[in-house]
Amino acid sequence: MRDVTGDGMTDGGRTFFGQPWGLATLFGTEMWERFSWYGLRAILATFMVASPARDGLGLSEETAQAVVGIYGALIYLVALPGGWVADRILGARRSVFWGGFVIMCGHISMAVPVPSPAFVWLGLLLIVLGTGLLKPNISVMVGKLYPEDADARRDAGFSLFYLGINLGAFFAPIVVGRLAEGDRWHLGFGAAAVGMALGLLQYVIGGRVSLRGTGDRPGEPLPPHELRRYGLIAAAGVTGAVLALGAWAATGTFTLGRFTAVMTAVILAVPVLYFGYIMLGAHGLTEDERTRMKAYMWLFAAAAIFWMIYDLAPSKLLFFAQNNIDLSLSGIPIQAATTQAFNPLLIMIFVPVFAALWVRLGDRVTTSQKFGFALVMVGLSFVVMAFAARLAESGRVSVWWLVLVYLVQVFGELAISPVGLSVTTKLAPHAFKGQMLGVWFIAVSVGDAVGGQTGRLGAVLPDPLYYLLLAAMAIAAGLALLVFTRKLRAMMAEHPDPVAPPIR
Repeated sequence: MRDVTGDGMTDGGRTFFGQPWGLATLFGTEMWERFSWYGLRAILATFMVASPARDGLGLSEETAQAVVGIYGALIYLVALPGGWVADRILGARRSVFWGGFVIMCGHISMAVPVPSPAFVWLGLLLIVLGTGLLKPNISVMVGKLYPEDADARRDAGFSLFYLGINLGAFFAPIVVGRLAEGDRWHLGFGAAAVGMALGLLQYVIGGRVSLRGTGDRPGEPLPPHELRRYGLIAAAGVTGAVLALGAWAATGTFTLGRFTAVMTAVILAVPVLYFGYIMLGAHGLTEDERTRMKAYMWLFAAAAIFWMIYDLAPSKLLFFAQNNIDLSLSGIPIQAATTQAFNPLLIMIFVPVFAALWVRLGDRVTTSQKFGFALVMVGLSFVVMAFAARLAESGRVSVWWLVLVYLVQVFGELAISPVGLSVTTKLAPHAFKGQMLGVWFIAVSVGDAVGGQTGRLGAVLPDPLYYLLLAAMAIAAGLALLVFTRKLRAMMAEHPDPVAPPIR
């Protein structure tokens, strides 16, 4: 039996590419969890718009886009309470296990081949809740494998961990899309469930030794009376939400479209209220801290615009692939879902290129310039989409149009994603250092929710104009950041920070 020592290695000397063996367990768990997540995401929107005769839900493309947007938004929003549960109640290790178990149950629920959509909605809810527990805490466990002064080895370990994420994201659309071909949606959902089950199995078996002592206990456990109090608050909140939804349904005015609009408003209110609480509350912020927070709010808005466009891949761009793309890659037939594998493949190719580039450029490129570049890139990607949509009016177009779109978007992501958490931590007031780590994910949540609502524009705008409108918004925001770089840098008192690989 091997015990974990203080340097994160095992006393038997077993390593994973020179890293602690526990990383192999977490690498595999995260790879399979991402397989389940991206596998479902690759077919979810097309399943929703498929007619009931094809075993789908029969939703309009606009409604399905809104639902997928809210689903993605909630995934990132619940990471905040998920981290709190691990810190105060379960500990990271048990949170990852129970999160994975709930995710697996969600996929199993969606795989049940019954006409009623109830199992689909239950499955999505369980996946949201489970991901909120697993996603933030498995990254915490990777960090806990290393002593505090092992920064270089920790960075290398996270790079390997990030590779596992993208491997799962790459293979999932190919495998699940193939299985779901011919309207076998529930078979695809079942494959996602199997993927999560394999991840859980590896986590349990591999973690018995390699993760012993890692994240076993909550960092700041709640006293029993506090646990009961928070339990009652949670139960009251759930009961209130259920009653409110029931009352709304009883009025006969409830629709999925209206529900997603209400949820988008709620998600938009979260950062507004949070930033208002920080800036207007009596927290003893210094003038420098207030100035840095003002700069951060501009970066937050820019990030939300970026994700609003970037995360339309599993809805708007997937519909375009299904309806307007000649689904053949160098003569090989593919499924619409397979186009969702382009993004992670391109990320794996260009991560080392951009990592070397940022090191070479050093502090000559500021955070606001990286954000501005990212926004211009994601905007240009939709200029490309506008051209493709215009050509598609005369017939199906080559899949290489989508490859080009994802390539340009990846250039943007590799400029904005690696520095998101870093700049959030750097600009956070001292009293909010811990809480602010989750704010970056709220930006993703806001972007996903608003992006889902942009589908409503499809009722009044042709696709080329739809893409150009969003492109203009992103490019204008990016150019504004570039123009005001000097002022933002002064507000941020910016100094160069090491760049870590993006983890999503």
